[in-house]
Amino acid sequence: MSEAAQTLTVVIPLQIKLRGGRKSMIANGVMAVEGRQDITLIKAVARAFRWRGMLESGDFATINELAAAEKINPSYVSRMLRLTLLAPKMVEAILDGRQPEGVTLPGLMEGVPLEWGQQSAAFDAYRGCPGRYLSLGNAPKLSAR
Repeated sequence: MSEAAQTLTVVIPLQIKLRGGRKSMIANGVMAVEGRQDITLIKAVARAFRWRGMLESGDFATINELAAAEKINPSYVSRMLRLTLLAPKMVEAILDGRQPEGVTLPGLMEGVPLEWGQQSAAFDAYRGCPGRYLSLGNAPKLSAR
C-alpha cells in the first residue's frame, strides 16, 4: 500500500510594514507575528507611568524639576505624561502588541479624549482600517489652569 504525498496550501493575506524601525507582517490591520510590539510605543508608555509615579510620590514637585533631572525638555515630559491618561484597555493592547497598525506614538502625543469610552471607540475604529493612522489631535484636551 502506497500513500500519495498530499500538499496543503494556506493563503494568508499579509502586508509588510516598517514599525519601530523593523519590518513586520500585518494581517487585517493587526500585527501578525510574534514580537509584534511597537517597542518605541511601549517604552514611551512605561516612561510616562514611571514619571507620573515620581511626581505622585513627591520625588519631584514639578514637571520642570523632573525634566531637569532627566535632562530633557519640560514640554516633552508634559506631552509624554498624556499617555498615562489612556484607558487601561488601550494600554493593555499596546503592551500586548494588539494595537491597530495606525496607533502611533506621534498620534497619541497629539492628545487623547479624556473619557475612556471615547478613547476606546477611536481605538476600535482604527482596528479595521489598515493604512489609517490614529490622530486624536482634535479631541478635547486638559486645560492648563
